[in-house]
Amino acid sequence: MPIIEQDKRVQLLFDCLLSAYGPRHWWPARTVPAMMAGAVLVQNTAWIGAARAVERLEEAGLLDSWPRLRETPDEELWELIRSAGYFRLKTRRLKALAGFMAGFGEDHRQLFGLDTGSLREALLGVYGVGKETADSILCYAAFRPVFVVDAYTKRIFSRLGWTDEAIGYDALQLFVHSSFPSDAHTLGELHALLVEHAKVYCRVKPRCADCPVGFCPRILDVESSSLSL
Repeated sequence: MPIIEQDKRVQLLFDCLLSAYGPRHWWPARTVPAMMAGAVLVQNTAWIGAARAVERLEEAGLLDSWPRLRETPDEELWELIRSAGYFRLKTRRLKALAGFMAGFGEDHRQLFGLDTGSLREALLGVYGVGKETADSILCYAAFRPVFVVDAYTKRIFSRLGWTDEAIGYDALQLFVHSSFPSDAHTLGELHALLVEHAKVYCRVKPRCADCPVGFCPRILDVESSSLSL
């Protein structure tokens, strides 16, 4: 396997994936409230279902006003967000987020006036907002240089031999921040590219044939085996 300097590994992967897939233009939301709601709705589900739920909330005018979202009967929200799954639980989480926004005058610009550490801590205090959801809001809505870690990142990095798949969220985030210092846009692009790669090639059962990450040990092992035949 070719030797890659440790501090250049993530940059090499980023360049490779960007060349293969092009810019992902993620997060696909028209407004900040839509992005924040989408970060809750996409939990434990595919984006297509979450996107449909966001669309229906927008059509109902519920992402134009946090108070209106808070005041909408649960049963009505259940029907609007059913496509995102866990609709009862996610209704509670959306209303918790809407209630949280009341403390900032219903204005995300006031919320985003906090420094990054305080903003993250505040978001993590909202019912149903974990690290991945909070960091998605930080990166894609508040434009802070924070990398969003998910199961796809763990899978890809462990298969590359860079980390153990059991690595914790904070440790993996630190790994990226220390070896790939960048702005919010590039960190967001990296996250989106990793998601795309995990969906196309680096699946639970990987499709190594034609994978664009040519320096992956799995691909090199396959090529070596082929040459020895």
